[in-house]
Amino acid sequence: MNQRDGTDGATPAASKGTGELKPGTGSLAAAPASSLTHPAPAVADLAIYLTAMLGAIALGLGISDYFFDHPYVCAYLIAYAGFVFAEHLVGTAEARGNPDPAFSYTKGRIPILILFFAAPFERTYIYGGDAPGWAAALGLLLELLGLWLALGARIQWSYFAAAAPESARKGIISSGFYRRIRHPIYAGSFLVLLAWPFEYGSPITFVVVLAVGVIVLRREIAFEERALVRAYGEEYAAYQRTTDSMIPGVW
Repeated sequence: MNQRDGTDGATPAASKGTGELKPGTGSLAAAPASSLTHPAPAVADLAIYLTAMLGAIALGLGISDYFFDHPYVCAYLIAYAGFVFAEHLVGTAEARGNPDPAFSYTKGRIPILILFFAAPFERTYIYGGDAPGWAAALGLLLELLGLWLALGARIQWSYFAAAAPESARKGIISSGFYRRIRHPIYAGSFLVLLAWPFEYGSPITFVVVLAVGVIVLRREIAFEERALVRAYGEEYAAYQRTTDSMIPGVW
């Protein structure tokens, strides 16, 4: 879901990968010895650890019964976890070093944790009861569609990146998942996140995720494509004129 979304493995030097983790500019020699031997955990990593700990406690208190009573929620979470694992397996070394923001294990995961909290919170404290069965089933269907799109596009990009020799990594991938839209990994990942509020019938969470996601993606796509036009010139501009960013005929 970075600048490689729509190219055949060439990463323009001038582009900024969406959510990339930038390497530190300081040298190791300048760092205190204590920071090298005992690095302080990032706040985001600590938050993730505490969340996992609370999840383990909840599991011990009987949350497994909840999953048996809500099979669509359980299926969503299993599919999501499987995708995160698969996304890292099919990614190149560069992709594994700079995971997509929606599936990273650092600060990029905090908004996802908030989303996963907000939907059940809205259902429990505003509406009560369980989400309609049709909504939960639709959410699972949307998630599976998003996973197919995002993972399929990732596999296609990784295949082209690995198959082409370094001297041939030029031009634009415009077939397969990239034939109609330029950012299928973005589109699929975003669809996965939009599906979660359906599992709990949480319209407020859905609207917030939709609005914030569209704003963020428009900004990131615009920045990324300016870099791609600088790198590939008329070739990428022509590709832009014949495709849409995320949704054929809409966006």
